[in-house]
Amino acid sequence: MEAYLDNSATTRCFDEVAQLMHKVMCGDYGNPSSMHRKGVEAEQYLRYAKETLAGILKVNEKEILFTSGGTESDNIALIGAALANHRRGRHLITTAIEHPAILQPMAYLENQGFRVTYLPADREGRISLKDLERAIRPDTILVSIMHTNNEIGSIQPVAEAGALIRRMNPHTLFHVDAVQGFGKVRIYPSRMNIDMMSVSGHKIHGPKGVGFLYIRDGARVSPIIYGGGQQKGMRSGTENVPGIAGLAKAAEMVYQNLDRDVDGMYELRDMLIRGVSGIEDVRVNGCPGREGAAHIVSLSVRGVRSEVLLHALEERGIYVSAGSACASNKPQPSATLKAIGIERDLLDSTIRFSFSVFTTREEIQYTIQALSEMIPMLRRYSRR
Repeated sequence: MEAYLDNSATTRCFDEVAQLMHKVMCGDYGNPSSMHRKGVEAEQYLRYAKETLAGILKVNEKEILFTSGGTESDNIALIGAALANHRRGRHLITTAIEHPAILQPMAYLENQGFRVTYLPADREGRISLKDLERAIRPDTILVSIMHTNNEIGSIQPVAEAGALIRRMNPHTLFHVDAVQGFGKVRIYPSRMNIDMMSVSGHKIHGPKGVGFLYIRDGARVSPIIYGGGQQKGMRSGTENVPGIAGLAKAAEMVYQNLDRDVDGMYELRDMLIRGVSGIEDVRVNGCPGREGAAHIVSLSVRGVRSEVLLHALEERGIYVSAGSACASNKPQPSATLKAIGIERDLLDSTIRFSFSVFTTREEIQYTIQALSEMIPMLRRYSRR
């Protein structure tokens, strides 16, 4: 049996998405900037995608900017906003448990003379609104807070943070990395006082290499990619029409049965947590119940290195992650796990299971059985 439980790293494309992309690549393959019929056909896919995504978010179509994915969206939001607003101030705020696509641009901006405040998180991976309130200053130009943590599934109080930021300093831009949240919950940027929001296609059964950035009309953001002036000069380069069409189709499909599918993933999450609760010295990280993401379970297994357990599961056809897929091949411990105060001996003993609409109860049962058998055995070997 095979159990793919690494959906926070990437998801399998919906068949309908792959079919649509094949049609665009092999039939309607024109350049959307071309003025002839083939170009017009390609442009129609971009228009359809904007209409679809704007409809899901309840925003204006002109507020959707297509990118290569979550990392580029985050970089445009952070660096573009800092460049455009530096005369008003040079203070930025983020959290200590962000994805590297946020933390690394923040480090870059610090090197450029900006000052960054990193909000701490509690043991469950949530920030304090009081900490955020204390951090906001007259010269704060940008706050960036992740919606759903990619490693432990903690969900931040984004709507409350947006209202707080707007009240404390209405000129401060609020960016949300929603790569793990979009497609799992309903997010309405204008109602939640979100000025910018990043989304990636391959986390929602769409293609890799495509995403979008919502930018509220009127928010000042400078482009960081220059060239042919596509997308009104905000992100030059020929648009990835097959990818954009696939992204929109995936988003449309994900939101058709969202409540049912998310309820199903919560059932799988609870099933896995109950199943491992009887295994000695196994800890669940993140928020309990529905305060955490439906699709993510982080387990720390004392006495077993994460890489060892990952490959032991792989031998049984069970595919999981040792943390963020974007950083799991790096030797340093997870910044998120360190930020929530996890014990030193568990930093390198944590694995992540993540589900999708394709995950079955049989796969979870198979995984629980495998963990129950192999963890005691691996511990005996590790003590030798």
